[in-house]
Amino acid sequence: MANYFEKILIGDEDWNFIPEIMLRTLLMYLVVLIGLRILGKRGIKQLSIFELVVIISLGSAAGDPMFYREVGIVSAIAVFSVVILAYKITSYFVSKSKKVETLLEGSCTCVIENGRFAIENFKKEGLAQDEFFAELRLKSISHLGQVKLAILETSGSISLFFYPDAHVKNGLPILPALFADQKQEIKYKDYYSCAFCGITELLEPTVKAICKCCKKDKWVKSINTVRIS
Repeated sequence: MANYFEKILIGDEDWNFIPEIMLRTLLMYLVVLIGLRILGKRGIKQLSIFELVVIISLGSAAGDPMFYREVGIVSAIAVFSVVILAYKITSYFVSKSKKVETLLEGSCTCVIENGRFAIENFKKEGLAQDEFFAELRLKSISHLGQVKLAILETSGSISLFFYPDAHVKNGLPILPALFADQKQEIKYKDYYSCAFCGITELLEPTVKAICKCCKKDKWVKSINTVRIS
């Protein structure tokens, strides 16, 4: 039984390998630190697709020598050197060619324009509505009528441009309780926003209102409160 638990704790190695693991880990930590320093600040803060590949490659190369006795640290350093060199070469071509940059990093996409969704762009990006709304709420946005333009950057961040308070218009609420109150039947004349595309219209009472833009029939009573920052 004792041998069974010992195998669970340290596997096929013996206890004498533990100090070596600690030394290997320390050395690989320093190698990763130096590698990321060589990559530069952009490699750390803004992960494009090919930069993410670099980070995953470095992580894989760093992990194995830490606890596999048969994997030498020199081998890992060789892998690091090739990956970093490939990154530098790729970065060079990206800086010299817009086509290469677009191919590897993609391009920014407008997802909100004039207080409503740019539906085709929004669908192409495969954005989850709940997650997107959460990002907007973190910017103190309560409805789309406050937003003149929202751009999804290649890094995955969202750049926002707001209407001045005097020009805020009725828009689709993104606060959970308000957005959840969707209806097909319009009982009172008022401004309502399509729950799908965000277009806002002054609707007359009707049993079932159809959006002229996306042909959907779910509506949310719009609001026009100004943004509190």
